[in-house]
This record gives sequence, C-alpha cells and structure tokens, in this order.
Amino acid sequence: MFVDTSRKYRNFEGFGASGAWWAQLVGGWPCRDEIVRLLYSPDDGIGLTAYRYNIGAGSARSGLGDIGNPLRRTDCFETAPGRYDFDRDREAVSVLRAAVRYGAKEVVFFVNSPPERLTVSGMAHCDRRRPFRNNLPRGNEAAFADFCLDVTEHFVREGLPVKYLSPINEPLWVWNGGQEGCHYSPAAAARVMGLIARKMDDRPALRDVKLSGFENGDVRWFNRTYTRYLFRDPAVSRRAPGVDVHSYFLNPGPIPILNDRAGFLRRFRRWMERRYPDKTIRMSEWCHMQGGRDSSMASALVMARVIWEDLTILNASAWQHWIAVSEVDYCDGLIYIDPETQTYSLTKRYYATGNFSKYIPVGAVRVRAETRDKALLACAFAHPDGLTAVVVNETAQTRAIDLPGNAYLAVVTDDAQDLAEHPVSGRRLTLTPRSVTTILCRKEDAS
Repeated sequence: MFVDTSRKYRNFEGFGASGAWWAQLVGGWPCRDEIVRLLYSPDDGIGLTAYRYNIGAGSARSGLGDIGNPLRRTDCFETAPGRYDFDRDREAVSVLRAAVRYGAKEVVFFVNSPPERLTVSGMAHCDRRRPFRNNLPRGNEAAFADFCLDVTEHFVREGLPVKYLSPINEPLWVWNGGQEGCHYSPAAAARVMGLIARKMDDRPALRDVKLSGFENGDVRWFNRTYTRYLFRDPAVSRRAPGVDVHSYFLNPGPIPILNDRAGFLRRFRRWMERRYPDKTIRMSEWCHMQGGRDSSMASALVMARVIWEDLTILNASAWQHWIAVSEVDYCDGLIYIDPETQTYSLTKRYYATGNFSKYIPVGAVRVRAETRDKALLACAFAHPDGLTAVVVNETAQTRAIDLPGNAYLAVVTDDAQDLAEHPVSGRRLTLTPRSVTTILCRKEDAS
C-alpha cells in the first residue's frame, strides 16, 4: 500500500446519522442511553460525531395525509403562528441531547416539510392530484423561514452545538405520500434559502450556524441545476460552505450509461472544482435501499464501497447515514430494534461504519492512498496523532498488502470479527476475506 501524505485533498468533518423515524420511539425506552452510547461514544461505541435532527411538520398530531407508518409522522413545535411548545417531540429531543452528551460535536437540523398550516395541500406532503407542484406557496415563505429560525435559535440558546440548518430536503421528488416531504422547483428552493439566509443575519444568536442544501435525492439527477440555484444568491453563498447531496443510486437499471455510479460522482466533483472551487461536497444521507433485514457482511461491504467512493471519487468532506436505527424489515440503519420487546441488535454495517468513524478524527486530511492490488479499495487520512488507512477487501480470498510506515494496529471487521484489534509488526499485512480493515500508524512512523 502506498500513501503520499504530501498529496492532500480535503479536511474531513466527520461521520453521522439521522434520528428520523426512530428517536421518538427509542427516546422513551429504558435502553435509550445504551443505544445512543453505542452510536456516539468514541470509547464505548463507534464515535459518530454528527446528529441529524428532523424538525417536524405536525402530521403526528393532526393525523392528516397518506402516511401509513406512524413513525414516519412527526410532531411540530409550533402551536400557533409565532408560538411554540418545546415540550413536544420530547422523546426525540431526549435522543438529540443524549447524542450530544455522548460525543456528537455537530447537530444538523433538517426539514422534510414545512408545518402543515403553511402548505398548499394542508398536509405534510404534496397533493397526489397535482404532482410536481411546490407545496409551499410564496405567501408563506417568510413564515416558514421564521419557523425554521425560531426552532434553531431555541436550541442554540439551550447550548446544543447546532452547526447546520437544512430547510429543504430532496426537493426534486413529488412527495405525495408515505412520509413527510415537500417538492420545490430549483427557483422556489433558492427563494426560500435566500430568505432564510438574510433573516439569519438579523439574529446574532445564529451567527455561527451555517446553511446546508439542497440534499438532492439521487447522485444522477439535477444536482448541477439545484447547486447553481443554491449559490447564485450571495447571502446564501456566505452561509453555505458547500453543497449537501444524498448518495442514492445503487441498483443497476436497463440503460448502461445510467449505471456508472462512479462516473456520476466524478463528473459532479470535477464540475464543482471548476465552478465552485471554494465549496465542499457533504454526503448527508444514504442507506442500502434493499428490502429485507440484512445484518451480514454482504450489506456492510456494499456500504463500505459507497463510503469509499464518496470519500475518494466525490471527495466528500462529511458522510452521514440516513437513519441510525431501524424497526422495519428493510436494509437500512446500523442497529435493528424490536418495538415489542424494546431490544436491539447490531449489524455488520454498524461495525464496518466504526472502521471509518471510530478511527478517522474530525479535521483529518484525506491523503493519497493506493494499493497494487486493484481488487482492494483504500483510503487514508493524516491527523495530529498519525495516519489512519482503511482497506476494503470485497473478495472471498485473503489478500496481502504492504503497510504504510510501521503500523502498530489493525482493526478488522469481517464475517467472524467485529472491530477486532490486532497488534501489527513488520511491513506486510494479510487481509481476511470479505473484510474492512483499519490500519493505524503513529505520527513518527507515518510516511
């Protein structure tokens, strides 16, 4: 394995996950702190550093809309225009606070839909009879901006480390049921974001809060369009240090040109480097999007490849899971829960995420990393304590690599091991089949 620490790419902001669709349930369980500690503690867990909190639109209280799963509904802090009850969504807020207590250094507030009273449909999703219609009318944009900023300011004053506000989530989609969501055209999204940016300037308490957006839902479609609209307003450009994207698109379709995921990532990164060289790309949401629960290395390796592609090809400065905890029969989440017994189980995705999140510190700089074996996926990060390299072996065979410097520890997740730590001596390391291996080098030994 060859590592060139003089070839630097991007400072890394950390790994995280969302509390949407589970925190309002787990927040009332006796094992709440145990689950949050497993996610956010750098010592007893995998050391996630970012927590994404969903500011709700109120469908849980109203019961309106076509949202079958009650956990996909949210409460809303607003009781009347300009009035709030911050005891609402109590269980989800308790998870937010616990995440910060155990190690989250960054909180992101994101909004799927404006409060129901502000939408065209009167619901927390669009009217299916009118697809691709903006569900937030122009006359209500200022009220929505005030709502977002009032909620954000409340928790900033409480002392939570709110770093980002993301008022618009996946604006491209129709959102006509199944969960809260709001369609925005690029121009409508830009108007809302510009209004929020200017209103933020009038609130000293929000001086250090940044904007993120537009969190488009597929790495293939309209990311350049929405990004151009995002940064065309100088007020937004000052508040938004980069663009947030979701890394969905995995399963091949019938048209070959649309199956090249790495190609889409590469083209978008190069376009950003030409057009907005001072802006970062943050990957703010991904899950496997496959039916049925999968706790095995099969799903963990799919996820590890996506992380590797996003860090190295897209050059992402942050990487965040959609949800940390899942109660459904689906391939998402790092932890599965059973609502009837209020118990949980860990997945290989949890441990493989830890191979990255537990050992790549916030502020680390990604550097050049390569292996002679093209079947292996490698990345490396330099930081004050030394060097962290992660190597993914997707094959069913053992593989041998040269080590970068005199590494002292290898941490392995595979079919039989979960973040198992092995002392290292010498300059060669054998990688087990179907594995994710983290290699640690001390500062004086890193090369």
